[in-house]
Amino acid sequence: MRTSDFDYQLASELIAQTPAEPRDHSRLMVIHRDDGSIEHRQFFEITEFLRTGDVMVLNDSRVIPARLMGRRQSGGKTEVLLLRRLEAGLWEALVRPSKRIKAGERIELFGMRQKPEAIPATIEVLERSEQGLRTVRLDNEAILEELGEIPLPPYIHDYSGDPERYQTVYARENGSVAAPTAGLHFTPQLLQQVKEKGIEIAFVTLHVGLDSFRPVSEEDPQQHLIHKEYGELSEETAAKLNSARANGNRIVSAGTTTVRLLEQAAQANRKPEPLESFRGWATLFILPGHQFKMVDVLITNFHLPRSTLLMLVSAFAGKELIDRAYQEAMRLSYRFYSFGDAMLII
Repeated sequence: MRTSDFDYQLASELIAQTPAEPRDHSRLMVIHRDDGSIEHRQFFEITEFLRTGDVMVLNDSRVIPARLMGRRQSGGKTEVLLLRRLEAGLWEALVRPSKRIKAGERIELFGMRQKPEAIPATIEVLERSEQGLRTVRLDNEAILEELGEIPLPPYIHDYSGDPERYQTVYARENGSVAAPTAGLHFTPQLLQQVKEKGIEIAFVTLHVGLDSFRPVSEEDPQQHLIHKEYGELSEETAAKLNSARANGNRIVSAGTTTVRLLEQAAQANRKPEPLESFRGWATLFILPGHQFKMVDVLITNFHLPRSTLLMLVSAFAGKELIDRAYQEAMRLSYRFYSFGDAMLII
C-alpha cells in the first residue's frame, strides 16, 4: 500500500466553491457494498435507505473563529491558525511565514471587525513543535469572537456568504478548525423526518484538526503521523449504541470524524463489549485492513487525494469500489470537497 494509490486528478471546476441551497438538495451517490452497485439520488432522499431502529451518530463540534491576522514587531503581516487548545491561553497553531518567526516574538492581532474600544490582543510565539507547528500563547481568548474568522479550507476561494453555512445545524461544542462536512447536508426538517421514521439520533464530539485538509506526504502511509484530535462520547450515546448492537440494528455514522471517534472509543474499551463512554485524544489512523467494530453505514463527502479521510473511506467500502465511485462522480460532474455533494455507503 502506497500513498500514491490514493491519488487522483480532479478538474478544478468540480471543487465546490459554494454550498447547495437548500442544504439537503446536494446530490447523493448511494454505494451498495453487497453487490457494488451505485445509485444517483438527492440528499433529501436519504431516509429511503435508512431503517427503523437505526441509530444515526452526529458530530456536534462547532468550528471556532480560529484564523487570526496580525502584525509582527518588524511591521510584517502574519497569519495564525489555531489548531488545538492545550490549556487556557495555550494553543498549537500554524504560523505564516513560519520560518521567519522566531520563538519569543509577539504578534499584535487585528481584524476587520475590531471595535475602536476593543482590548488589544497579542500572541506570543513559543517553541516549534512536531510537524512544523508552533505553540503560541494568546493573552486574551475572548478576542477570538471579535477578531477571528472561520477558517475555510484553502481550496475554497470564492465564498463570501454567511459563515454559518460552514457549520452544521446541530453544531454546539466549540473546538473545530474545519467542519464535519458530511453533516452540512442536514436541515432541521430532514432531521425531523429521520426521527419520524424511528431512527434514533445520538451525538458525539470530535474537534476536527489539521489532518482534514493536509495531504499525506510520506509514500508509506503507515509512516504518517496523524494529528490527534480531542473527542468525547457520553454514557448516553454509548447506551444507545449498545442497545442498537444488542437488537441487531445498524449504526449510521454521519462523517469520517464520527467514524474515527467511534472506532477510537471501541479500541479504548477495557473489554470487547459493551461500549463504554470515552473522553480523550483520538489518535487512530484508519487504513485499508481496519476491522470496523462500530459503524455499519457511512455518510460522507468526496475527499481530497492522498488524504487520511480518503484512506478511511477506502477502508470502509473497499478501495476498488471507492476508485470506481470517484471516477463515476467525476464523469457525472459531482461537486467535490467541503461544500460538495455526498455519498452514502451501505
